[in-house]
Amino acid sequence: MYVFDVRLADADRAVNETLTIRAAQHPSETDEYLLTRLLAYCLEYTEGIAFSKGLSDPDEPAIAVRDLTGVLQSWIEVGAPDADRLHRAAKAAPDVAVYCHRGLDALMARLDGERIHRAGEIRLRAVDPALLSALVERLDRRMSLDLTVSDHTLYVTLGDETLTGLLAERRLDCA
Repeated sequence: MYVFDVRLADADRAVNETLTIRAAQHPSETDEYLLTRLLAYCLEYTEGIAFSKGLSDPDEPAIAVRDLTGVLQSWIEVGAPDADRLHRAAKAAPDVAVYCHRGLDALMARLDGERIHRAGEIRLRAVDPALLSALVERLDRRMSLDLTVSDHTLYVTLGDETLTGLLAERRLDCA
């Protein structure tokens, strides 16, 4: 179990929150995947957000946002989901995002030409690999960090050290 104390200042979405995030790491989950899941949670943070049961429940998103009645509002994937999973996600929720921890170009190439419901509305995002690698080197069971987001740039401050990286975002070509 990891515990992350995050002070989030997302200027792109006007979100300022202090969060305590508990995240269990599945035995098959890499550190890169875990940290991408953490960043996705922060970057999508809104009322009703929650981690799913994880890799053990393949019918659920990695992260879900539900309204007060329990209706799914956002389906947030981490990794490289296949076209069928994204098709199901786009039918199940009005908002779908994917946070890639490896090769956004490779994922886009694999999904190109596939039949995916509302493909052009799905947000594909990738954290700068150098930033992710630097975070993996500093990963600890209990971490306190500041995450500032401005103009698709992530600033992660751990103690007196600040790491920086871009958040790439693309959409699938729905033509």
